[in-house]
Amino acid sequence: MKAVTISPTTPAVDVVLPCLDEVAALPWVLGRVPAGWRALVVDNGSTDGSAEVARGLGATVVPEPRRGFGAACHAGLTAATADIVCFCDCDGSLDPALLVPFVREVRAGRSDLVLGRRRPRGRGAWPAHARAGNLALARLLRRRTGLRLHDLGPLRAARREPLLALGLTDRRSGYPLEMVVRAADAGWRVTERDVPYLPRTGASKVTGTWRGTWHAVRDMRQVLAAPVAGGGAPR
Repeated sequence: MKAVTISPTTPAVDVVLPCLDEVAALPWVLGRVPAGWRALVVDNGSTDGSAEVARGLGATVVPEPRRGFGAACHAGLTAATADIVCFCDCDGSLDPALLVPFVREVRAGRSDLVLGRRRPRGRGAWPAHARAGNLALARLLRRRTGLRLHDLGPLRAARREPLLALGLTDRRSGYPLEMVVRAADAGWRVTERDVPYLPRTGASKVTGTWRGTWHAVRDMRQVLAAPVAGGGAPR
């Protein structure tokens, strides 16, 4: 498996990879990061050696001891230096190479935030309870913002400085939704691209159970209930 290519100067793109005990998936995920891009593996308290494996494969490891998907994502965003920042799960369910056209859209000015609409491939790729929760949230998002999105998946790309200017505050499961809500409030052009969604390596920390899904939906409902916020206008 090839190591990630790290440029000695500012990377063309930073890819934020929140990581909690993903040692089995890391070689494949990091091997799929496009050459010239920098992988920022945010270690969210792993105990399986994920951080050491990531470093050995050439990734930059960002420690974030505070548990939470949003905490890990935001730590990666604040550590990023590239103009364009991408996000991708670190469990092998999504291919970072699929982000290339996302970045192209943002760089060309056709979109301010590109999201991956997950299309499940293989048995067990997207459990029924997780899909149902995602669909319900997409409908609530449409009522709240008018955005006709089908998915709130983790594969996404946008420019770093406008993302930081959104002032995201959720540090749990609501972070991905808060990003979309605040982007919509700020008048961003938000688009979707279909992406294959593969069975993940290991058990999900969020949507692997009904209880985990319920907690995620609860966090996201709180985001939707927040007042309209401005800021973060894209360049």
